[in-house]
Amino acid sequence: MTDTASFPADVHLLVDGGSLGNPGRGYGSFRLTDREGHEQTVRLEFGDQVTNNQAEYRTLIAALEAALAHALEHGWAPERLSLFVITDSQLMAEQIAGRWKVRQPRLKPLYERARTLLQRFGRVEISWRPRQEIAAVLGH
Repeated sequence: MTDTASFPADVHLLVDGGSLGNPGRGYGSFRLTDREGHEQTVRLEFGDQVTNNQAEYRTLIAALEAALAHALEHGWAPERLSLFVITDSQLMAEQIAGRWKVRQPRLKPLYERARTLLQRFGRVEISWRPRQEIAAVLGH
């Protein structure tokens, strides 16, 4: 699917969120893989009246929180870790990278929370990939 060797990182996150209806029942999934080969896939439910973009951000936040907890459980200092995030949300990737503005008021607090969590890591790269690549791994 994606060439994780192109960005050798201590932790890789593959994230995807969406909603059935827009807004509708929100869901998400993420896969965390670390430098030692540990892999964990998590499925999330966000309830009703969630937009696709909100679900993407909520999934990213949950994945970042899991990555921080994982690092601490292993005695790794997050500020010394490199993190590679792959998403199928071009909007989120561009906003996180600072190339696009966050205009939707309901996304701003989610964006701010994600940025705060990302700043805990030493080096961060976020990459957009087509939906079919993400769905092939996460199954939705």
